[in-house]
Amino acid sequence: MRFALLGLFLSTLLPIPIRAQPAGVPVFKISPSEGSIQFDVEASVAIKGTFDKWDATLTFTSTDVTTGVLEIRIQADSVDTGSGMKNGKLKGKDFFDVKQNPLITFKSTKIEQTGPDTFEVDGDFTIRGVTKKEKLTLTVHGKGTGSGEIKGTMAFDRKDYGMNSGIPFIKIANRVEVNVALKGKRVSGPPLVFKQ
Repeated sequence: MRFALLGLFLSTLLPIPIRAQPAGVPVFKISPSEGSIQFDVEASVAIKGTFDKWDATLTFTSTDVTTGVLEIRIQADSVDTGSGMKNGKLKGKDFFDVKQNPLITFKSTKIEQTGPDTFEVDGDFTIRGVTKKEKLTLTVHGKGTGSGEIKGTMAFDRKDYGMNSGIPFIKIANRVEVNVALKGKRVSGPPLVFKQ
């Protein structure tokens, strides 16, 4: 009896091992070294840039493509506009506030196939610690081959996330466009089933 109680007690303290995805489910790997995340803001002086450090996962609970969950995590301080002054301003507390909020994230909540190769992905977008619903529009290239490219665009209003300031002597629009290019490969499991 004592050993049974001890075993029960230890089982509540020890972590439960993370379960692998069930058999029969497609498993994809996304390689950041082959993809990119870029942004563009209309301004009196061009403000375009990339994020050099990010990762993404694409998981499924079945072969139905609409069961997928896309999650993207960006290191905010990896922003690169090609200008040290712009980088510094974007990393500061008026914009990304990287010291307090090191990650920019997107996690999908719904994937809807809108055409043979196109998808609308609703999700929770978080920047500066503020989370709001946004929509990512995707196009898939290489569908059904086991590997391919996912290209997508999302636009948001920077002021919705508390980025109300400007950059001295530069007029900046409120709309920010984000473009993602992800290279994915199915590493195990069956192929995905797409709507025709």
